[in-house]
Amino acid sequence: MDSSLSLLAVLLLGLGAGLVWLAFRTRRTTGLAWVPIVASDTGTRHVLQRPLTDWDVGLTGKPDYILQHGATYIPVEVKPTRRATQPYDSDLMQLAAYCLLVETHYRVRPPYGILRYAEQSFRLDYTAAVEELVLELVAEMQDSLDPNGECERSHDEPARCRGCGFVAVCDAALVDAP
Repeated sequence: MDSSLSLLAVLLLGLGAGLVWLAFRTRRTTGLAWVPIVASDTGTRHVLQRPLTDWDVGLTGKPDYILQHGATYIPVEVKPTRRATQPYDSDLMQLAAYCLLVETHYRVRPPYGILRYAEQSFRLDYTAAVEELVLELVAEMQDSLDPNGECERSHDEPARCRGCGFVAVCDAALVDAP
């Protein structure tokens, strides 16, 4: 009996060590820090119930994850199908907007945000220059709205229209709503 219990203990210890190794390997390949997730928009634990909003700026959004690193909060945006060696400017500005929203919500300025593509992670330092750039972009977007609160279509790509959340109510859609 003792030898079978010893064998079982060794097997369980080996299984536990293997699971810990797998967890560290998975975390390392995602590029995310080993810190607590305080909010998520991916349907997992810690679901962010409502979007973050900055009423003064007129900005609302939900980062995929918000990590807590000490007293700071770090927004994470995940683009799981994107494969690129350099981040897209539009993705960086989305992440910068999330940095602004995280600062407004938690009242602590995030030092950076993380953008995760399929095979690579990028860090966006949330500097005063980045904040100024995102504020200018939001103001430009708001200025482009007509008095009826509508925006002109800025492309001729049916695939983009098909994937847009407003295709059902857009007068300029290139495709029929599903």
